Amino acid sequence: MKRIGLLSDTHHYLDEAVLKHFDNCDEIWHGGDFGNSVVADELKEFKPLRGVYGNIDGNDIRSEFPEILKFSCEQVKVLMIHIGGYPGKYSPLAKKEIMSFQPKIFIAGHSHILKIMYDEKFQCLHLNPGAAGKQGWHKVRTLIRFVIDGENIKDCEVIELGRR
Repeated sequence: MKRIGLLSDTHHYLDEAVLKHFDNCDEIWHGGDFGNSVVADELKEFKPLRGVYGNIDGNDIRSEFPEILKFSCEQVKVLMIHIGGYPGKYSPLAKKEIMSFQPKIFIAGHSHILKIMYDEKFQCLHLNPGAAGKQGWHKVRTLIRFVIDGENIKDCEVIELGRR
């Protein structure tokens, strides 16, 4: 069993509350737009970190994190792409990768819109944690926590960090 803390779009800002909310997590996953390596380094020092680079990330982040991340956690295949869209509106890259990799979880960031949706067509759970940073048009900063136990995804929680 793995407890996962998911965030995205920190844009150079890491609220101390993130670490409190992710204290019981086994891993942290970041859906891109870290903003800088300071944010990534602080997260890595706290818990094991997986992530992808986003459109605002510079060479410091792009040299460490890929554009597309495919992996398994427990018995669940996970695909992560920063600009990926959502069910029915996937980016061309995301649609191609979903079709070939057939993940059970697809994670995207970029939109700053929190979404948790099941895609019947691809039999895949789509997660977008919204934005945890202060830059952007979102009104409330958000995170997601969930558990992967074998092949089951459960105990999904949306966490609001407060106003931007």
